[in-house]
Amino acid sequence: MNLKKHIKATMASSLLVLILVGLDQWSKWAIQTHMKLYESIPIMPGFFKLFYVQNTGAGFSLFEGFGPWFFLILTLIALCAIVYYFYHTNDRMVQLSLTLIFAGAIGNLIDRMRLGYVVDFFSFNLFGWDFPVFNIADICISVGFILLVVYLLWDEYRKEKQWKNNIKS
Repeated sequence: MNLKKHIKATMASSLLVLILVGLDQWSKWAIQTHMKLYESIPIMPGFFKLFYVQNTGAGFSLFEGFGPWFFLILTLIALCAIVYYFYHTNDRMVQLSLTLIFAGAIGNLIDRMRLGYVVDFFSFNLFGWDFPVFNIADICISVGFILLVVYLLWDEYRKEKQWKNNIKS
């Protein structure tokens, strides 16, 4: 990728990160300001509610109690890897996926360093099962990861199909 395209990709991704981290932090501020811890506001009774919890672990409360330094080091390693791969690919879909993951990691890192926990508040009940409570940063990480995996699998399938067609020719 030439320098001009890299600068455009970096600027677009930086803007998206700022918007997503801003939205994430604003939503967490709004929840903390207007709800009490463990307060629940039904939005779609029996399916979706806002439910304010403080998560000291990672996604789905994994590694709970490991402390903020563990998450700081883990997140910094992940962020460095994301930046490295972002600049070593020319693929816009991969860059978009990495940008979403980066924004989510930053959003939750801000909480961990500032508060010692992550503010979670989206709560779904799916077929009688309470899905773990999450936030906008978690959505960014999950959507980015899913996009990345699906795209890479699709790209691999496409390349394999092309390779097989070249052999037949």
